[in-house]
Amino acid sequence: MNLEHLALTFVVAGVVSAAATPLCAFLARRLGILDHPNDALKTHKVPTPYLGGFAIAAGVFVALGVVRLLTHFPTGTLTNLRGIVLGSLVLLTIGFIDDLKRLSFRVKFLFQVVAALCLLRYGIEIRFIQPDYLATALTVVWVVGVTNACNIIDVMDGLAASVAALAALAFLAISLPSEAIYVNVAAAALAGACLGFLPWNWTPARIFMGDTGSLVIGFLLAALSLGTSYTRMNDIALYSPLLILGVPLYDTALVMVLRMRKGQNVFLGSRDHFALRLEALGFSRPRVVLLTAGVTVILGLAAWGVTLVTQPAALAIYLIVGVAAVWLGARLSRVPMDR
Repeated sequence: MNLEHLALTFVVAGVVSAAATPLCAFLARRLGILDHPNDALKTHKVPTPYLGGFAIAAGVFVALGVVRLLTHFPTGTLTNLRGIVLGSLVLLTIGFIDDLKRLSFRVKFLFQVVAALCLLRYGIEIRFIQPDYLATALTVVWVVGVTNACNIIDVMDGLAASVAALAALAFLAISLPSEAIYVNVAAAALAGACLGFLPWNWTPARIFMGDTGSLVIGFLLAALSLGTSYTRMNDIALYSPLLILGVPLYDTALVMVLRMRKGQNVFLGSRDHFALRLEALGFSRPRVVLLTAGVTVILGLAAWGVTLVTQPAALAIYLIVGVAAVWLGARLSRVPMDR
């Protein structure tokens, strides 16, 4: 896979997503598929159309189709991409149903497991753990966890799309030397599609991606993380996806801990997200998104650094990030969130 084809994939995904987004917004308004600010957990002020996830998915699928026509993929790459597309379609469907009529978390979990099984069926899984059944189980847990983490982080205009785009670019940069072709092309497509959608989703958002989008981008990021060899320098570089996906995983952990401390169900909504707590500290929403994007870039660079250094140096990077995360979590947990 040469750089010209990757650049084309990125551009096509961005153009298709950007063009499809206003069409999705128009259709959502005509069909009444709107997110109404009718409870305390909603952070927007006016009814806003859903369906942005379809524009992101269209960008990814069209870009993959175009690059498939222009280049020859090895059989293994085609097999992997089939798993990604099939699993994405499963979550696109269940996300759309959830946007129309809220589903229980159990139903969504069930279909996320089905999507994870699509990856397993087409050869995408954790490969550094034995025995095989344990690797299979952990693959499902990882895919479901990352998918939900990206769903959880979608609480502010532009946040999920910008984080997903930057995380996809980090996976692309790290996977280039390894010739992990499905990761190369799918990462370029996801980054382009998210960036094409972002101008329409920037505050004040004219359209939301909804669960239709957040579940799909989370699934795609989980799939990307499973498809490349991270380094020959040290064994613990295998965990660098934890850094690349650090923002959504961190928010998920923070929300769960804070809800448990309050005796709340961890699967129900609350205002405990780090982005809303930064807003409560006085940061504007655009600034919160830009700060989060900056942190995502730093974590991506840290992950890239982990793949290039010796094991003691890699361990030091993980330790620094971990200490910073704990300190920030302690600080944010003290922010009052009463309206």
